[in-house]
Amino acid sequence: MLSALLSSLRCRFPGLLLTAVIAALAIRLAGVPVFADNGLSALTFAILIGLLAGNTFYPRLGGPAGPGVLFAKGELLRAGVALYGFKLTFQQVAAVGMAGVMTDLSMLLSTFLLACWFGRRFLGLERDTALLIGAGSSICGAAAVLATAPVLQPRERDVAVAVATVVVFGTLGMVVYPLLWRAMAQLALPGLTQNQFGIYIGATVHEVAQVVAAARAVGEQAADSAMVSKMIRVMMLAPFLLGLSLWLAPRSATPDTPRRITVPVFAFVFVGCVLLNSLDLLPPSVVAALIRIDDVMLACAMAALGLTTHASAVRQAGSRPLALAAVLFVWLVAGGGAISWGWQALLA
Repeated sequence: MLSALLSSLRCRFPGLLLTAVIAALAIRLAGVPVFADNGLSALTFAILIGLLAGNTFYPRLGGPAGPGVLFAKGELLRAGVALYGFKLTFQQVAAVGMAGVMTDLSMLLSTFLLACWFGRRFLGLERDTALLIGAGSSICGAAAVLATAPVLQPRERDVAVAVATVVVFGTLGMVVYPLLWRAMAQLALPGLTQNQFGIYIGATVHEVAQVVAAARAVGEQAADSAMVSKMIRVMMLAPFLLGLSLWLAPRSATPDTPRRITVPVFAFVFVGCVLLNSLDLLPPSVVAALIRIDDVMLACAMAALGLTTHASAVRQAGSRPLALAAVLFVWLVAGGGAISWGWQALLA
């Protein structure tokens, strides 16, 4: 058994080393103040560097590096999603109140269902592409796309296209929301506070780093409430994946193949990590170490996705995925504002 384990490690080592190097570079770049202040996260840099390598020198290394890269995009990703729970606590949920929770839940469901309906009916997109773009837009960007992939088991091209679209519009959001805040502040709208606007940002902007960048441009109070709102939205990833699996099971059944439910075990481990972190059972130094490990795991997974994504495959997808992401972005900005203020007024 030990020899088999060592053989497996030797087989995967070149690919894991390559993704680790890209992840280290991405984390270093994300720490540069000018990049950090503008919401460019390690995940964003990892996929960009991976894409550059994947469309230049990586195809020549694909043989020896392939097993490790696939491992990073699969098992390492799921472990990273699970450990992400150590960034959250259930106390954060209580901090924003029921209005914040209901805003997050409403935006998640409405955005995802809009993606399914509009993407399939009006744009004629394939199911997996529409669902992946919907998951990324409604929860937490590229990380949600990668977490949803094991449930759908889509083609690599579909995953790459979905990640590309949410990165584009999440980045656009960092510019749009501060401008919207200034415009609304000039109108002196009644009841407009940084806390309310922060909840709105956290419920509608794609990536965590993008939420931080957009909210800090509004103010520190907005940044605090936006981060908590965003974390609650991320916490909804586990029940979302289970619900998606239950919803897809009857559709995957055939006379010869029984109804199959994909149980996202890593999502439940994620909830367990949140609970463990909420109970404050681990020393802060241990939690900090686990978070650093998690950052590396997710960056390696994004690097692996970039390495296995070819520009030709993205071009072949055409403009329809981008159109769906644009429609969802408009809904997040416009509909998100209405839903956020509606819940806050109702539950005030």
